[in-house]
Amino acid sequence: MPIPPPTGPLVTRGAVAAQLRELGVRDGEALLVHSSLKSLGWVCGGPVAVVQGLLDVLGPDGTLVVPTQTGDLSDPALWGNPPVPEEWWDTIRTSMPVYDPQVTPSRGVGVLPETVRTWPGALRSAHPQTSFAAIGRRARQITDGHATDCRLGEHSPLARLEDLDARVLLLGAGYDTCTSFHLAEYRIPSPLVKVGRPGPAGWETVTEVSITSDQFDELGHDFERDRPVVRGKVGAADARLFPVADAVSYAERWLAAHRPREEEILHPPV
Repeated sequence: MPIPPPTGPLVTRGAVAAQLRELGVRDGEALLVHSSLKSLGWVCGGPVAVVQGLLDVLGPDGTLVVPTQTGDLSDPALWGNPPVPEEWWDTIRTSMPVYDPQVTPSRGVGVLPETVRTWPGALRSAHPQTSFAAIGRRARQITDGHATDCRLGEHSPLARLEDLDARVLLLGAGYDTCTSFHLAEYRIPSPLVKVGRPGPAGWETVTEVSITSDQFDELGHDFERDRPVVRGKVGAADARLFPVADAVSYAERWLAAHRPREEEILHPPV
């Protein structure tokens, strides 16, 4: 049976650039992009054309930043998508390759971040599970200094992006992907967790702030209701544009009001 032709819209590098400019993306700014390529339509040139369009708009003084997370470098006992047999866990822990910023592929964040990660001149931060990759004038300033015991907090690229007045572009992606909200989790009372991962000296465990995006869709809905968010289209994709700092400050107040305190988690009412 023949495969039906795509329904479109047909999206080109030039169209991406033009629609991003219309949305308000500015030459020279730092832009953190969360994306879904398939939401745009039929893209001539695929993710390469989208990255080119983004770089065209940002110009030589701008900086493109994407999450290049590697959640598979983690304890197999916690895996659920898919799970693995318990008898495999010890072997996986002892055999899992150590994170290498230049080699380790991103996972679970889409094809656009992986395209940026492998782009000529791209830099990538050091955290073995929640790295970011960047292209442009401020790439080193943003990616340097990502502490290996600070997934998405004060010693991560998110805090550098906040300092630089960067903005977030949700390109066909929902608020559940908005990593800026995680920075707020480090600024409110949050429980700590033990995180396992492969390290240079073998399997290691570090103490980290517990993070979750479970309520981010609801948080994003309220954020968009209460704060200025620029909305538009790029191809068929819904696009949203807003400052990192706005997202973090709003999320601090929202999460403090809507999440149960640690003692409520440990000792729920009966």
